[in-house]
Amino acid sequence: MIRRLDNIVLSPAPIKIFVDAHLFDQEFQGSRTFLKEIYTRLAARSDIQLFLASFDPDNLRREFNNDNRIFYLQYSSRSRWKRLLFDIPTMIRRNKIDLAHFQYIIPPFRKYCSYLVTIHDVIFEDQPADFNYLYRVTKRKLYRTAAQNADILTTVSPFSKRSIEKHLAIPEGKTDIIPNAVSDRFFVPFDKKAAREKILKKYGVDKFILYVSRFEPRKNQVQLLEAYLSLELYKEGIQLVLAGHPTLPIPAFQQMLDLLPSSQRQFIQVLHEVNDEELLLLYQAAHLFVYPSKAEGFGIPPLEAAALKIPVICSNDTAMSEYTFFGKNLINIKNSENLKLRIRYLLNNPVPAAELEKAAEKVKELYSWDRSAARLYNLIKTIKPFSSPTKLNHHDQLRMAGEQ
Repeated sequence: MIRRLDNIVLSPAPIKIFVDAHLFDQEFQGSRTFLKEIYTRLAARSDIQLFLASFDPDNLRREFNNDNRIFYLQYSSRSRWKRLLFDIPTMIRRNKIDLAHFQYIIPPFRKYCSYLVTIHDVIFEDQPADFNYLYRVTKRKLYRTAAQNADILTTVSPFSKRSIEKHLAIPEGKTDIIPNAVSDRFFVPFDKKAAREKILKKYGVDKFILYVSRFEPRKNQVQLLEAYLSLELYKEGIQLVLAGHPTLPIPAFQQMLDLLPSSQRQFIQVLHEVNDEELLLLYQAAHLFVYPSKAEGFGIPPLEAAALKIPVICSNDTAMSEYTFFGKNLINIKNSENLKLRIRYLLNNPVPAAELEKAAEKVKELYSWDRSAARLYNLIKTIKPFSSPTKLNHHDQLRMAGEQ
């Protein structure tokens, strides 16, 4: 509320928002894109003051183009528990923060400001066979603590909202959806021939199928590799490029690669370290993009490929079932024959340009970072002033800290 004192108009103080940005110290993932896109937009609002914290604030400055409207704070170490137990509470108190934004996990014990928590998914509950027991139990307790103590709780898709309410025992209606989206750079026209020439020079690949994702069992790189080998696409000079950081071991995938003769192995590229510029070129140069993931809280890569008008084959599991604009290319990958048949069909029958254009337009219509940032901003504005430190509902997080 604006206060008037004689003829002086006093504007309300900006809302001080602390963002735990430790994800920028780690391998690339969708939740990092979420933070960058949302807070690049919120930083432009005069009634918001941002404090972003990571172990490497110089990297944050590069990511946010050294925005002088943002305060960059440095964690004392990369330790998760030192960050949560000591660094963050100190930063919140010292900077008189109004609202702190966390991804998945919050500090234990006491709240010194209001909490905004984003839980992108609980895939370990939806796909338990791909995660060990200790991992599932740990995450369940930590995520539930965070969700229960959030003043604002958000997720990225209707599927994730339903899963959070079911598995974390969160009352229906508490969770708001702030969707992921596709960055503007994926809608910029490009020269495909030039992109292919650059990728050929850099990686030695020409006509190729692309999959962009972290490496872990649920991402299903194994099934794509099996389909590629079964179709004997290497005999046609078609290569397979798998780009993404290894997160969890996939022994079956590595074993398959190790047993391949060099005549086949030379057609398969596994790229674990790819920067944003090179990743965009890989998308642009791809002949076909395939996304056979078994479970996603959202799933940005197939939308990025579609925005670039690259033909896409996508799994219809979990949150990806919403991508109905892919039509017959949205497939049930539980039957491995479906993936092989669809790859073969699209290699033999190029997708009409009008169809690719229509999919790109649909992605742009449905998934906008501007709209998502505006939704989050409206939620933030509902937060009431925080009065005094409060205890959390329970102390599971501290116990879990002792088990790490």
